[in-house]
Amino acid sequence: MSDDMHILVYDKTCPSRTGAQQTIQADSLSINPILYSEDSSFGAEVYGVDWSKPIPADIVTQLIALQNKYAVLIFRKTGLDNNQHIAFSKQLGDKLEINPFFYGRENDRLDMSHSELDGSLVKIDSRRYYHSLGNALWHTDSSYHQQRSKYSILLSHGNAVEGGSWTHFADTRRAYSDLSQAKKDEIENLVVEHDLWHSRKLAAPAVFGNPLPHELAAKPPAYHRLVQTAPDGRKTLYLAAHAKQILGKDIDESQRLIWELIEHCTQSKYAFSMEWLSGGDMVWWDNRQSMHRANPYTATMTARDVRRSTILDDGPWALGVSRTGLD
Repeated sequence: MSDDMHILVYDKTCPSRTGAQQTIQADSLSINPILYSEDSSFGAEVYGVDWSKPIPADIVTQLIALQNKYAVLIFRKTGLDNNQHIAFSKQLGDKLEINPFFYGRENDRLDMSHSELDGSLVKIDSRRYYHSLGNALWHTDSSYHQQRSKYSILLSHGNAVEGGSWTHFADTRRAYSDLSQAKKDEIENLVVEHDLWHSRKLAAPAVFGNPLPHELAAKPPAYHRLVQTAPDGRKTLYLAAHAKQILGKDIDESQRLIWELIEHCTQSKYAFSMEWLSGGDMVWWDNRQSMHRANPYTATMTARDVRRSTILDDGPWALGVSRTGLD
């Protein structure tokens, strides 16, 4: 990664800093893979989708197949508005997550990040500002829900950000495959408690060291298996900064193992950095086979209006593990 203390950028970037790109043509779509080897591909920039009208079912099917392979798909200058963003999201799943914490049902299907409803940067020292600091930790969206999310789609609005705007992604499938067999055996059947307030405490201990009663009531913990199977059939690690405790282990031992695995997954060989270049840029990732993090706020960056839709998981691992069934 870069040595810059503020703008973190991995060696592999999108767009490529070297200009060297492999392009794959698949019918009307052009795919530029980002991280690839003989047996693994992670992240791709995709061109050829006509975003000006509803996406045909056959193109949606083709995009889902690409998503299963690459886990992160990036589209530039889509021109989508909120309604089109939501409409495309609904083509990928029947149920979209509602963010209950700040804008709630006023903005019920889109979670705004970094900016207020009026477009200004989130107010420094506000509770929402400290809540959003957790986005700079490596995480998997909504792992703290018992019905976890499948996809997240983040769309940029307005002008490019001054001062650098990046999101970073890590491949939890390839990272799992490179673990030693002894480590795979150790973690195979582990179940993890995921807690939103744990990650918020890590990011802002002075503010979220003791969450408010209504916050705790709004979001209790959830339980998910650590080792899962990704849509492409490979095993993957289901990890996040929200991961608080491994059932059967104490908190300190749990955190040592969780962060050992997170650090393993986020080595440069498994991770890349996506640069936000203009309004209309969009990234769609699969939370079941990747982790991501936002770049930390800096004093020099301008407001970034990005809005996220989150599609609930409907697969075999969607509901995690029942806590009562584990007792």
